[in-house]
Amino acid sequence: MLRLPLVHRERFRDPFGDLYPELHAALPRLSGKAVYTVGDVVTRNILAQGISPAIAIIDGQTQRVPCGQTPLLNAPKIHVKNPAGMITDELVQAITDAVALPPAVIMVDGEEDLAVIPLVLAAPECAVVLYGQPGEGVVIRDIDLAAKKTAAEMLSLFERI
Repeated sequence: MLRLPLVHRERFRDPFGDLYPELHAALPRLSGKAVYTVGDVVTRNILAQGISPAIAIIDGQTQRVPCGQTPLLNAPKIHVKNPAGMITDELVQAITDAVALPPAVIMVDGEEDLAVIPLVLAAPECAVVLYGQPGEGVVIRDIDLAAKKTAAEMLSLFERI
């Protein structure tokens, strides 16, 4: 299991991609790409646009409060545990399995916020990852070598426990 030390948490508050205040402005970037989502609200919003994510990672919460509107996706479900501030080996394996055989919904008991990092590392190039930036909008990250390099650098800040 990997833990993000408190000293590095501030680095993870900045968007890891392009921030859009409104999802509709970002929709043209999704055309023809495999779409992966992290978070209940962004997953629900993308479904409302008629886009079914290849992989959705959700935890039933938004900003650590029960969401009450967990998106319903017709895809195989993978259940994992992942505490806040951590990336478990179980989560990484679930992401690897889901990327290899989409569609899938990874249902996290705990917190899914940091799942963006291993998802970017596992996702194929030319896919796109979306996640919510609380109070600001949706972040879109195109998957390419630069994204994978940045994700690897971010992951190197974690400590194994």
